[in-house]
Amino acid sequence: MRISILTQYYPPEMGAPQARLSHLANSFIEQNHEVVVITAMPNYPTGKYYKGYSGIFRFEKEGKLLILRCHIYPTKSLNIFLRMFSYLSFVFSSLVIGILFIPKSDYLIVESPPLFLGMTAIILSRLKNIRLIFNVSDLWPDSAVYLNMIKAGKLLYAMYWLEALCYRKAWMITGQSLEIIQSILYRFPDLKTYHLSNGVDADQFSPERCSEVCRKKMARNQSLIILYAGLHGLAQDLNQIIQAAAEVHDHQVIFVFIGDGPEKISLMNMTKQLKLKNVKFLDPAPKTQMPEIVASADIALIPLKKHIPGAVPSKLYESMGSGVPVILIAEGESVDIVKKYRCGIVIKPNDIEQIIKAIQNLSKDSKVRKEMGRRGREAALQQFNRNDIALNFVRYLETCCNSF
Repeated sequence: MRISILTQYYPPEMGAPQARLSHLANSFIEQNHEVVVITAMPNYPTGKYYKGYSGIFRFEKEGKLLILRCHIYPTKSLNIFLRMFSYLSFVFSSLVIGILFIPKSDYLIVESPPLFLGMTAIILSRLKNIRLIFNVSDLWPDSAVYLNMIKAGKLLYAMYWLEALCYRKAWMITGQSLEIIQSILYRFPDLKTYHLSNGVDADQFSPERCSEVCRKKMARNQSLIILYAGLHGLAQDLNQIIQAAAEVHDHQVIFVFIGDGPEKISLMNMTKQLKLKNVKFLDPAPKTQMPEIVASADIALIPLKKHIPGAVPSKLYESMGSGVPVILIAEGESVDIVKKYRCGIVIKPNDIEQIIKAIQNLSKDSKVRKEMGRRGREAALQQFNRNDIALNFVRYLETCCNSF
């Protein structure tokens, strides 16, 4: 088979879709299939092109993997119009490059969000006669509405229209969570769907990656490390963590934030205003260092601002794979996972008192932390192993391809 993947986000950028799609591409290649990736010049989350990248087009070849990189207007602004312009700039550039260079393929997998990229995918799938797989990692525009990024009006109406169009024009819709699949089938019961769950590379994210050298880089000696690693954005609402840190007076506990995003400066200013000495901000780390960083923490923080239907943070799977207990501040499907496998503590968003209580309780009981970590690791191996998930999907598409 030849698979084409259309996505705005891809390595060397770091993030959930980047890691997931890169792993999926490699899984196809390992099964002797060819893969073409159409993606943007790397710029996320800094809003600037990465060093060494420039221009409007770049061609990369890695064995059976062909990467076509296109121009994008980079920004990390929260302004909705600038973000829209950024999305649409890649919609246009990827369409042009796709028309010119994308080869005949069996499947075209497009990543959403951004939802607008579905327009490019629909056109390319029709022009090239490729079966379109619309991969939904977040329900848009629902997520934008829940986060108050978009208000009722013509733009919202247009986005719901586009969402429906993308679903109906797709050969199949894949969703990373059961909530996503259920939501789509509730509104469009006749569509073909597949639960392409997120997961973790359990060989990379493992308790064995824990390193004393890494721990010392993150915190002072003998400190208990509470880690947040990822995007510092609106959806995570990291303010609630800073508020909790202000009330945790155990000098052995330190909160470590690793990553970048539009809210990072505001969070750092908040920390300075509160004169907190138990909070430390570090720059984003290379992808290759993340397994060691996560495994070297004592507790992983996984916060969301509010219930976003379908959202299951990839950090949850990485923490489980690393054998690190989690404090999950969220609602929805991710809560069900933590409760089912008893790998952490669940708290509703913005319940600062309960966040503080959970931190205090877990920080004092190493036996409970160890047992939660063990159960999380076991679940990651048996239920959320990304290698198994990807291979099952490859086999499914092979079967479908042979039946045509």
